[in-house]
Amino acid sequence: QVQLVESGGGLVQAGGSLSLSCVASGRTFSVYAMGWFRQAPGKEREFVAAISRSGTTTDYADSVKGRLTISRDNVKNTVDLQMNSLKVEDTAVYYCAAALSLRSSWTTRSLHEYNYWGQGTQVTVSS
Repeated sequence: QVQLVESGGGLVQAGGSLSLSCVASGRTFSVYAMGWFRQAPGKEREFVAAISRSGTTTDYADSVKGRLTISRDNVKNTVDLQMNSLKVEDTAVYYCAAALSLRSSWTTRSLHEYNYWGQGTQVTVSS
């Protein structure tokens, strides 16, 4: 089992920044690729960003590319999402997720390949 706990959400004005963090406990963190997803009211959960277990490969949704940065620390068992130039449409509950990875450079955008999920943290961007 892996337990994931997100933090760092809140209310910010459009154009501002927020930093989300996810702390993992339980099984060895470094065997998991990590991802961030988000879900806005009335919409399906969608992929935001992912990072390989080694940290060498990252992937971003087109809607956030250039504004959000995912990173991880395999010593502290954390994965962070730095969000800059936030837009109203970034408003959502953000979820951290872990996917068991057999290759150090592998990432995935598929929700179904993630084994563990956090409880989510709310990000609200006002105009």
